[in-house]
Amino acid sequence: MVGYFKSVTIYTFSLFYLFIGIKHFTDVNFFVSIMPPYIPFHEFFIYLSGFFEILFGFLLLFKKTRKFAGIGLIYLLVFVFPANVHLYLSEVAQNALSITQNDALIRLPFQLPLMIIAFWHAEENSTKFFDIFCSFIFIPTILYFFSLAL
Repeated sequence: MVGYFKSVTIYTFSLFYLFIGIKHFTDVNFFVSIMPPYIPFHEFFIYLSGFFEILFGFLLLFKKTRKFAGIGLIYLLVFVFPANVHLYLSEVAQNALSITQNDALIRLPFQLPLMIIAFWHAEENSTKFFDIFCSFIFIPTILYFFSLAL
């Protein structure tokens, strides 16, 4: 049962990353608004992170490339974390996305379950405990991010 559910989470997150990656190209201003001012070349890094979200989202679909995709997603999530911190600290960024500082604060810890799930997807043989734990954190994590898209 857990193996089937893990497959569902893999395909769900693949679509999630593909969708968000494409959004980096179709709604650049959304991402520019949360870029920290100390990072140069905002548009370049938005396109670069979008490219990698699309790439890793696509590679997550295939068993042969899933480990590479999962580890790549962990690095990508670390790379984009400063934008989430900036969103929390900047009233201008919060206003641009029409969210409150509390909304931005709630968003910060969700990066950790995204990293844990990416690691889970990268692992072909994980322990039963880790499978159950990741299955458990998947549900609130994906519900939260779907609520952002609506």
